[in-house]
Amino acid sequence: MSAPAYYFAYGSNMNPARVAARIGETRAALAGVLRDYRLCFDKASRVPGISHANVVASQGAWVEGVLIGLTHPEQIQAMDPFEGYPQEYQRHRLPIHSDEGVIDAWVYIARPGTTGAGLQPAREYLAHLLHGRAFLSSEYHAWLADFPSVTGLDEATLIQLGVSRHDSG
Repeated sequence: MSAPAYYFAYGSNMNPARVAARIGETRAALAGVLRDYRLCFDKASRVPGISHANVVASQGAWVEGVLIGLTHPEQIQAMDPFEGYPQEYQRHRLPIHSDEGVIDAWVYIARPGTTGAGLQPAREYLAHLLHGRAFLSSEYHAWLADFPSVTGLDEATLIQLGVSRHDSG
């Protein structure tokens, strides 16, 4: 029998309902920390000026998120189209620190050439990250809640971004 597979969500997939809708039932989710990386919103979206989450190597920094146990290893392939793999994001196996020890998990990182400076996430996109509250420290959650974001986008633009006012609450 193969070892259990895990996926580390640090962006909009910290919303457990979003993950279930995308790849089906998963095993228990755990709080996880990716060390020596930092969260940034520099992954260019299809909408000019709007970003998605990304992680970049940064010694001494950390990214909090949700470590999701997959019911079968092939589930990560079901997540690939939602993460824009392999065109937009690359998939890496990285060590995630949890209360159950260090667990290797799949982490999506933006491909070179797909990022940009001066971008901000849509508030509705950020709302999905805030759904990870139960897995985040209060300080990290507060930092996310206060992160500068773009508001007032119309529903058609939000759909282009893969979010909606109706699915983020």
